[in-house]
Amino acid sequence: MDKKSILGIVVVAVLFLGFAYFNTKQQEKYQQEMAEWQAYQDSVAQASRPAVPAADAASNATAAAPGEVTAEAPGADAEVADAARRRQVEALGEYLTDAREAEAEEITVENDVMIVRFSTRGGQITDVMLKDYTKYAPRGQRDQLIRMMDPESAKFGLSFYVKNGLNNVKVNTMEYVFQPQAVQTVGDARKVVMRLPVAADAWLEYEYLIYNKQAPERDYLVDFNVRLVNMAPQMANQTSIGIDWSNISYQNEKGFQNENMYTTISYRFPGESSIEDLGMGDGAKSKSVSTAVNWVAFKQQFFSSVFIAPKNVANANMAFDTAAPGSELLKNFSVQMSVPYTVQTEGYDFAFYFGPNKYAILKKITDNEGSDLHMERLIPLGWGIFGWVNRWCVIPVFDFLRNYIGSFGIIILILVILVKLVISPLTYKSYVSMAKMRLIKPQVDELNKKFPKQEDAMKRQQATMELYKKAGINPMGGCIPMLIQMPILIAMFRFFPASIELREQPFLWADDLSSYDSIVNLPFSIPFYGDHVSLFALLMAVSLFGYSYFNYQQTASSQPQMAGMKFMMVYMMPIMMLLWFNSYSSGLCYYYLLSNLFTIGQTLVIRRMVDDDKIHAVMQANAAKKSKGKKSKFQQRYEELLRQQEAQQRAKRK
Repeated sequence: MDKKSILGIVVVAVLFLGFAYFNTKQQEKYQQEMAEWQAYQDSVAQASRPAVPAADAASNATAAAPGEVTAEAPGADAEVADAARRRQVEALGEYLTDAREAEAEEITVENDVMIVRFSTRGGQITDVMLKDYTKYAPRGQRDQLIRMMDPESAKFGLSFYVKNGLNNVKVNTMEYVFQPQAVQTVGDARKVVMRLPVAADAWLEYEYLIYNKQAPERDYLVDFNVRLVNMAPQMANQTSIGIDWSNISYQNEKGFQNENMYTTISYRFPGESSIEDLGMGDGAKSKSVSTAVNWVAFKQQFFSSVFIAPKNVANANMAFDTAAPGSELLKNFSVQMSVPYTVQTEGYDFAFYFGPNKYAILKKITDNEGSDLHMERLIPLGWGIFGWVNRWCVIPVFDFLRNYIGSFGIIILILVILVKLVISPLTYKSYVSMAKMRLIKPQVDELNKKFPKQEDAMKRQQATMELYKKAGINPMGGCIPMLIQMPILIAMFRFFPASIELREQPFLWADDLSSYDSIVNLPFSIPFYGDHVSLFALLMAVSLFGYSYFNYQQTASSQPQMAGMKFMMVYMMPIMMLLWFNSYSSGLCYYYLLSNLFTIGQTLVIRRMVDDDKIHAVMQANAAKKSKGKKSKFQQRYEELLRQQEAQQRAKRK
């Protein structure tokens, strides 16, 4: 081994031993600091306990053995506490150390629609109760107001770095107690101001404004203005300030699974009229968004807590976890966001919305510049044509009727009648089309006998279409009313479970049209059905069976291919609907029940109005007229296409 190798080994050994010695000293120093800090915390806890009465103190002093150093212990603890505090001041500064040790206070402010409770610990909102809405109670005693969050777990804080000598200190506002200012009344608003001092002339200020304008779209909002007063010299070099918001929501409705299905985290990208969400269901879900977000909502079935950033947050990491059924909780929400920061930043203007998912309220909420926030999209009214039907037809009619009729059961009845009247011309044409097909069925049977072979299928189809054309029959005529009704039926499927107007509204035996009605509570749970019997769901299934059987009798005779669909249409579909809707909104089941009954009634009335002999005469006149006429270009092209397909099939068979 040469000299260079030996020298290298010696240098490495010296460095290794030096690092080990330095690391040992650092560990000892750290353990000493932690011991001093723990002693300081114990002394603070001891100081906060109630004073011992004089008699007890005297007896304790008497009980001490002569020569014990009992009098010197408090002085020793104080010395350790002072040393630990000095280290805290060195690490955090005098003002932040004081804020960390201060006692928290609570402030309560209310308006006509809600009660808002603040804590100076973190300067945050810890509880919001809605005055106009109560929580579901199993025995019918709805005397608990809706609470938008669990006060024990609600957290909202900012995180940033400040200078302290040569070190940068991370400040998480939830760890410090703010200094409250006197609550002021400014116009229609109550103003709550809290400050977190960082230096002699620099502080972080939270300003909350709770309005009472007798306008729900304003009164459910809480303006939240953050001010950095003379903070620029104190702030460390950083490009953003973090925001951490979390909350556990309560179960407020009758059915846990149904409410949980509509509970999620929703958010909106700037400039978009639609919103996004984390999806609905059980378990835990999370998502990270690296682009700007306009607002984030902890959304439940009928209520939402929304953090609004008119100037947008830079990103958002969102997550929720589902509570266990029976715990009276629903979901644990959390979101971490950030907003840009520069030395010129003086503050941020945010807002919170704590209130109902009510279309008429959310639609009117705008930012400070009057721009639409599209918060009404929190109500799941459906996409595409289904959402349009709800927004432009169902909701306006529903709101109009509510102004004059107090019973929501009667309103739903009128809604069904209006829908049936609107589509009645199409229903009439559908029945006439089915009557024509019933009358022409003997001729269709003759064509089937004339072309019995499979290779003659094209000729049979061509002849059948020619027969329909001469008789003036549209084969799709019987399907048109169903196609028209489908968007309405699906729109209602989305509207009723999401309509807060139906919440707590009784009708007949149902105590809440927004949830399921229960006439019998079972001591066990049936898979896919539940642990109760919903009478509205049961009646709806029976009416669907009646309508399906009646409709099958009408169509099977004229359309032989319907025979294979009998089991699915007449029996399977009502059973599936019963299993599906037993735990669904009783208002929706009631609507479908009325819709089925009115459809059967409409068909019976039309049957009495329609004369088969007259229809047959019209069909013969159409056939005579069209047999003399020239074939249209479309018909010629269609027949040519059929001939080509038939020729191809013959070629394949050869």
